[in-house]
Amino acid sequence: MLTPDIAVDLVNDSLRVVVTLVVLLVLPSLIVGVVVSLIQAATQINEQTLSFLPRLLITLGTIALAGHWMTGLLMDFCIDMFHRAATLVG
Repeated sequence: MLTPDIAVDLVNDSLRVVVTLVVLLVLPSLIVGVVVSLIQAATQINEQTLSFLPRLLITLGTIALAGHWMTGLLMDFCIDMFHRAATLVG
């Protein structure tokens, strides 16, 4: 039976996984974007591809390096959710 405590635990675990994955993907891109914009401000170069391309490459590199771990995290989360669902049903 799904009690409020169990529902809060499920939502808490779901949010933890989502925040972990989003931070892992967004944070390196954010740091590179700030560095590139500082360089653009110092040199007064306002080229759109200069800010987009490094962020894209860093995001793709992050996916390439951490993709296996991220996939494993999602798979472990899904397996855990199925086990919890099985115990809730009976």
